[in-house]
Amino acid sequence: MKPAPFAYKRARSVDDAVALLAANGDARLLAGGQSLIATLNMRLSAPALLIDINGIGGLNGIALKGAMVEIGALARHAQAERSETIAKHAPLLARALPHIGHPAIRNRGTLCGSVAFADPAAELPACLLALGGEVEASGRQGKRTIKADDFFKGLFETALAGDEMITAIRVPAAGAQTRTGFAELARRHGDYAMVGLAASARADGKGLADVRLAYFGVGATPLRAKKSEAALAGGDVEAAVAALDLDPADDVQATGAVKKHLAGVLLRRVAKQLMEGGR
Repeated sequence: MKPAPFAYKRARSVDDAVALLAANGDARLLAGGQSLIATLNMRLSAPALLIDINGIGGLNGIALKGAMVEIGALARHAQAERSETIAKHAPLLARALPHIGHPAIRNRGTLCGSVAFADPAAELPACLLALGGEVEASGRQGKRTIKADDFFKGLFETALAGDEMITAIRVPAAGAQTRTGFAELARRHGDYAMVGLAASARADGKGLADVRLAYFGVGATPLRAKKSEAALAGGDVEAAVAALDLDPADDVQATGAVKKHLAGVLLRRVAKQLMEGGR
């Protein structure tokens, strides 16, 4: 299939992109386009206007800023894979990035675009949630910061207003006591996961504290398993598995019951990563 007709404009600046969004209620932003172009071609998305932000300068940086790692709206997955800043200060992202699609997709796709698209089976929204990260949104009223816990509202739905775009995402920089874990189960490498789990914690003596478990592929948004977090902080992996309060729906990949079983399998694997000092 081919996309429905649309107008195209190339934004010169963030302010220009925001003004175009505000003036056109049926507009979409184009950065990497790895999700958008597919939905256009299948006519799952039919915006009246496509706003290309690739010409905006200063949005492709990856940098340590104070206690946070900041990733600009035009930073590509492949760029992040090669980034020493990501490898050293955001190890959960480094674990997750190779699982995203295939090299051709990672060469063009952007981290912020994945977060904005908010596919519930995607890796990066879950990683942002697991790390307690945040989104920087720019709109007509200026910039605002949205916590990851408040950002994902429903299926492909976020807290962004109609005139806002993501200009950066930020995650806390890993410290000496940071522990991270990541695992997913997919039919083939590069496919969307049937079930996936991103996790972070802080080493606390021989145990863990501040455990955050973010599942993807099991609901309309990435989901934290808070009862399991508490059990895992207490050191009891099997209690954490038993406490999983996920209720996945059946889909074309697996039944809900199978997905919940796989969620427990992944929890055991990720718990081992956290307890063995994974960064």
